[in-house]
Amino acid sequence: MAEDPKKAQLDALEDRINAAKKAQEPEARMDEHYSQAQLAWRMVIELVAGLGIGFGIGYGLDTLFGTLPIFMVLFILLGLAAGVKVMLRTAQEVAEDQAAHAARTKKED
Repeated sequence: MAEDPKKAQLDALEDRINAAKKAQEPEARMDEHYSQAQLAWRMVIELVAGLGIGFGIGYGLDTLFGTLPIFMVLFILLGLAAGVKVMLRTAQEVAEDQAAHAARTKKED
């Protein structure tokens, strides 16, 4: 019989703890929906990364072979093309996510 009041107290305490945790949870999760600024920075970083990698590979090959900066120019252009391709893919993914979200909200209404 001594265990029943303790169990009831523990259950009440657990309910209060769960209620306190729910009260402190954020309403909307920021990691699920990106702001426009975050998407813009992501695209800029993708473009700059492509250019930087192209520059590094081209400069390394020019240094290795002792040539004019022909490889550097070539790989910078290839890096630019790769960066633009990745940016377009990201934009397409964002558009698809927004269309799916709009369809879900329209379906709920």
